Amino acid sequence: MKSPETGTPLPSPHMEARLQPTLVLTTLSAAFGSAFQYGYNIAVINTPHKVGTSSGWGPVFQVLKSFYNDTYFERHGTFMDENTLLLLWSCTVSMFPLGGLLGSLVVGMMVNKWGRKRTLLINNVFAITSAVLMGASKAARAFELIIFSRVMVGICAGIAYSTLPMYLGELAPQNLRGTLGTMTEVFVIFGVLLAQIFSLQTILGNATGWPILLALTGVPALIQLLSLPFFPESPRYTLIEKGDEETTRQALRRLRGHSYNVEAEMEEMRTEERTEKAEGRLSVLNLFTFRPLRWQLISIVVLMAGQQLSGINAVNYYADIIYTSAGVDPTQSQYVTLGSGVINLVMTLVSAFIIERLGRRILLLSGYGICGSACLVLTVALLLQSTVPELSYLGIICVFSYIVGHSIGPSPVPSVVRTEIVLQSSRTAAFTVDGAVHWLTNFIVGLTFPSIQVAIGAYSFLIFAGICLLTAAYIYVVIPETKGKTFVEINCIFAKRNGVEVSEEKEVTTAKPHTPSLTTKQTSL
Repeated sequence: MKSPETGTPLPSPHMEARLQPTLVLTTLSAAFGSAFQYGYNIAVINTPHKVGTSSGWGPVFQVLKSFYNDTYFERHGTFMDENTLLLLWSCTVSMFPLGGLLGSLVVGMMVNKWGRKRTLLINNVFAITSAVLMGASKAARAFELIIFSRVMVGICAGIAYSTLPMYLGELAPQNLRGTLGTMTEVFVIFGVLLAQIFSLQTILGNATGWPILLALTGVPALIQLLSLPFFPESPRYTLIEKGDEETTRQALRRLRGHSYNVEAEMEEMRTEERTEKAEGRLSVLNLFTFRPLRWQLISIVVLMAGQQLSGINAVNYYADIIYTSAGVDPTQSQYVTLGSGVINLVMTLVSAFIIERLGRRILLLSGYGICGSACLVLTVALLLQSTVPELSYLGIICVFSYIVGHSIGPSPVPSVVRTEIVLQSSRTAAFTVDGAVHWLTNFIVGLTFPSIQVAIGAYSFLIFAGICLLTAAYIYVVIPETKGKTFVEINCIFAKRNGVEVSEEKEVTTAKPHTPSLTTKQTSL
């Protein structure tokens, strides 16, 4: 390979870069202030379970529901009926994925206009504003502030969940792309675990501490605002989108170390840029009709839909019932839930450390295999536990096994693969579709699972087992192993499946699709 400026040979891009302090700190700042918001706000609204009381209701209720009911009594002199409370609570929970869907739809515009890093920084406005409103809701005696804030923090999570993997994937050297890519899910799970810890009744999960519990979501945002400006923008964005070679060179030296051959990696980026000029920049609408990206787009949809429709949120939803049926005291189930959160985090970290050794496909396939098997056995255990009480404990084992399976593959790995299988020019449009699918399926599962569970009971887990099987089959047949390959090499593999020609000279996909090339101005919806 030769430098286009001097014609002198350049060494092939050796990607065995070491993990530099700047890269570590950039990852921590970006992930803690972004992915953490997603995980924390998923868990915090559903915990603590059954630890507060509401006057006039008799049974024990969750503290936030008690606040809703008592506030309603202060306004109207009567308590809500169960249907009204259920409706308000359903709105509170479902506003988060709805906000996430809205956030995912504006990601493409934001990252193209402001870049990856500035988008993450601007996004903190949503987190800090919602934290202030939720923290003040009790003093203001307005549960509407919580519902509105859930939309805002959902928008924050939707923007972060698409922007962060894009940023980390473009920061990482080739040999560390998988590990850094999984950090999105690691910090999502870390947020879930911290929410479970802080929600314990002895900490903040009580009638006086819950406003602080909700407001804590603003702390990571403040930390990111103070730290991330000191770290580099994505080198790929800086070079390919902005054409600023010197800033890119400086960023790579900080991220890779001064002994690393940054010129070789920059030449690999230039090769990607030349490939993209042949295809043109894609909008979301163009993406659905652009043949050279057909299987990449389908793969992104399958990966993100499979991640949510395989039942992870439903298993978490059903876990308390399974624990209680196994004889766990309802007031102690919060500690069992905390234990499952620890397992989730540990196994996600294991996935982060082994993904560059084992590859993406084996983690995805084994993870879906474990999840599908756990759903099948769980169905049997739930059906027979009334006649064979000992099977209740098998149900707990199945829940923990499912969490292990999802943590090593379906949860963390799609964040890596979705970044790797599309090039820079189509990445923002692809991530808009990716985010929309993720949040829409998340919303569908949360909305429909309780009704499905009432209608068919334990048999609902057979649906999830089937989805796990179908998703694994698709991955086995369609998605190649991307470990150790450049973005251009991965694009070349998909080019053959898409039926477009591959140039032997550049070893990249050429612009000979059956659809016309798109201009660089086609960037909006």
